[in-house]
Amino acid sequence: MQKVTTFLWFNDQAEEAAKLYCSIFPSSRLLDVSRAPEGTPGIGGKVMSVSFELAGQQYFALNGAGPDRKFSDTISLFVRCEDQAEIDRLWDALLANGGTPTQCGWLRDKFGVAWQIVPSKLSTYLKGPTGGKVMQAMLPMQKLDIATLERAYGS
Repeated sequence: MQKVTTFLWFNDQAEEAAKLYCSIFPSSRLLDVSRAPEGTPGIGGKVMSVSFELAGQQYFALNGAGPDRKFSDTISLFVRCEDQAEIDRLWDALLANGGTPTQCGWLRDKFGVAWQIVPSKLSTYLKGPTGGKVMQAMLPMQKLDIATLERAYGS
């Protein structure tokens, strides 16, 4: 069993979010869906929590945040991508049906969860002698373009 698990608190979309995420990432699956006992006032039979696994990493999602509780950028899910096709696929899937792109590979999905979709070599590019050029190239981007970052790294 994983010692530390990311816990996400949704208003009432925990199962929908888990199913979406599992459909996007290979080697992912729903582990458990727990429902409130029948007869529980207001929530009887409704989904209370969902546990799921994305690419080998376990997550736990709970319904009950209420509409006044929103996710913030102070925590995000960081995804290292091997190529531009993977960046494009994940970017498009996470933005579908109401997500919002932001800057430098960040986006917010339709549930409000913040994601960073980045090339696996990004830290190498930024630490190199041309890291400043790579940063300059990256700052105006929303979805990251590996070819542009590699050109800046090689200059």
